Amino acid sequence: MTPVLPLSPSDSASSALRQLAEQAFSRAAGAPLVEGNAVDLLIDARATFDAWLAAIRAAHTSILFENYIFTNDATGREFRDALVERARAGVRVFVARDWLGCIGQSSASFWHPLIEAGGEVRVYNPLHWSSPFGWISRDHRKLLVVDNTIGFVGGICVSGKWLGDPARKIAPWRDTAVAVRGPALLGMVTAFADAWRSMGETLPQEVIDAGRRCLVAGHTDLRVVATVPNIAGLYRLDQLIAGMARTNLWLTDAYFVGVAPYVQALIAAARDGVDVRLLVPGTSDIPAVGSMSRAGYRPLLEAGVRVFEWNGSMLHAKTAVADSRWARVGSSNLNISSWLGNCEIDVAIEDEEFARTMEAQYRIDLDNATEIVLKMSRRSRATVSGGNDRPDGGLRPRAQGGSSSRAAAGALRLANTVSAAITNRRVLGSAESGPLLGAGIVLLVASTLALVWPRVVAWPLCALAIWVGLSLVARYFKLRHRTD
Repeated sequence: MTPVLPLSPSDSASSALRQLAEQAFSRAAGAPLVEGNAVDLLIDARATFDAWLAAIRAAHTSILFENYIFTNDATGREFRDALVERARAGVRVFVARDWLGCIGQSSASFWHPLIEAGGEVRVYNPLHWSSPFGWISRDHRKLLVVDNTIGFVGGICVSGKWLGDPARKIAPWRDTAVAVRGPALLGMVTAFADAWRSMGETLPQEVIDAGRRCLVAGHTDLRVVATVPNIAGLYRLDQLIAGMARTNLWLTDAYFVGVAPYVQALIAAARDGVDVRLLVPGTSDIPAVGSMSRAGYRPLLEAGVRVFEWNGSMLHAKTAVADSRWARVGSSNLNISSWLGNCEIDVAIEDEEFARTMEAQYRIDLDNATEIVLKMSRRSRATVSGGNDRPDGGLRPRAQGGSSSRAAAGALRLANTVSAAITNRRVLGSAESGPLLGAGIVLLVASTLALVWPRVVAWPLCALAIWVGLSLVARYFKLRHRTD
């Protein structure tokens, strides 16, 4: 979001400040601003799946498909069969799937028809004995690029779960994606090529080179923010946006577990008069993580951040919009796993028309949400409706009474709560009492087992230590062989 700076006596000084702001955004995100693109907003899985399938079935040269989950259900098989048909027609098909995300969803045999048709399928970061904890890092991206002419980014996996179940009266999941045309596709192709290279041989050079020839398709400026473990490009960008927002910052997130610096940035913005809103699931597909997320509401609410919970089956979108000029859509959740642990991909769009479309959709989403309001004695719940607007344009508050990313985010919240209780470094809220009780019971049970049956505890710890020790020795010889 290149800020709108006030006019100064010197136009050259104003221009220089804008250039500095642009430089700050590029460096924070690790991604340049690319002009000349067309971006279409896709709401929910049905619209996204239809657009994906239409692009795949029209492919002539290449298909790059990277996703966290591919499920062996009617939806997954429809996509696989479409890929098989294109591969048989001579289209080069490359599929990258995540090992952990696909456990229990689809097996290697699911992809045999595509491999037999000439397609290539690779698995990101499978469990290996030489890296006992390496599986924690995941490929959480949802990326599709077809013929280097259209690309898709969002939060939607290849699974019928996103479509709901009318027979059981389960509504579709709420999610968001975008379709992109134009020069920014090169960033998407490069991101896929980097991930592909981490799993084996490099992507054919002609496929990468084709991305360099993408023509101007519109007037939208955007950044393709492709993060990998320990880079934190999107985290720096999110922090910068929170610090520079002047009027509004509206966030939607499926698994919000904000780390202290980001939470403080939101609090500072709200106290400075920025309309900060956070929309999260009311019912999470991982209930424990939902409880962990709620434990962090109080400091936000006390600072004036407005928190809403979605009333539908599941809210899975990861979006942001600020100052009616900047928007973000992608796969990254607002937690440390997405920011630091996973491969993720998002697009940060700097365009007033698109940002206002995102704001309009946000207001529609709030029509099916409940606002959380602090009360001294209790919380009660009521639905927020679009007809309950305040004179100032805000909504009248009504009081309220899957993946490795989710698991790691929940573990982080638990660790933060327990460490805060032990070190007394901050005041804990009542919502954090549950994690404390659970952690206390686990520690008491573990210590009792260690006293009564020491071997029950010692043997697993010994086995883990042997595993880690062997992996470190193996890694040593591997590195020595590489440098010799």
